[in-house]
Amino acid sequence: MKVLLHLAIILFLTVLTQIGGVIYLITILIINRKSERKRLKRTFTFLLLYAFTTFMIIPHVAEIFGREKVKETEIIKANTFFTKLLNRNYVKPELNMLLQKISTDFRESHQGINIVYLDANFPFINKFPLLPHLSHNDGKKIDLSFIYQLETGEITNKKPSISGYGVYVNPNENEIKQYQICEENGYWQYDFSKYLTFGTINRDIQFSQNATKDLIYSIIKQQETGKIFIEPHLKNRMKLTSDKIRFQGCRAVRHDDHIHVQLK
Repeated sequence: MKVLLHLAIILFLTVLTQIGGVIYLITILIINRKSERKRLKRTFTFLLLYAFTTFMIIPHVAEIFGREKVKETEIIKANTFFTKLLNRNYVKPELNMLLQKISTDFRESHQGINIVYLDANFPFINKFPLLPHLSHNDGKKIDLSFIYQLETGEITNKKPSISGYGVYVNPNENEIKQYQICEENGYWQYDFSKYLTFGTINRDIQFSQNATKDLIYSIIKQQETGKIFIEPHLKNRMKLTSDKIRFQGCRAVRHDDHIHVQLK
């Protein structure tokens, strides 16, 4: 049973962080099972090794795989520190360049408003899955948060959930309800993101259609942008016509809580 438990922990940490399973295995080998206060020592050793590896070693090794951390600026920010702690903030250099161009363009009309990124990619190995995403496996994809506003209409950097996911901009009565279409066709996971909020916050904010539309325009006008994913009802609501804007398909999850951006 102990072996199975260790294997389950290794699998979970690998899926969550890519490197956590290896660090956990090293920890088990370092701290003898007969050692006094074994659990405390293993916990401390794991946290120390994981932090050192994540912030001091991985950024250099990732370069071998053609990836680097998302370059944060006064405009480009991570939604949460855990994105970086879990190694979900790696992209190809070309995607970093694209983000810089997007931020420069967006800043012209929205001073003081951040471009907030959610999940990007792991640092190593193409086609290594970054769950629950289907395609964040090659350094070319990143999720950006919508822009929100206060009840007064003032644009804000606040977000509606801790993770940045799972609080949807639902379709109106007369709009396409893609989540219902997908669920009726057996794609039960399509609405799954609502369980990944890790807590809803800032209930006084609402989706800013105009500011989010401006952000999308800043994305699609860049030559390096391959395509973006948002839900069909939001594409129609914001009157977006670019052929770079696609529907991600029912095998994925809803995209009325974020914008998926990818390189050509």
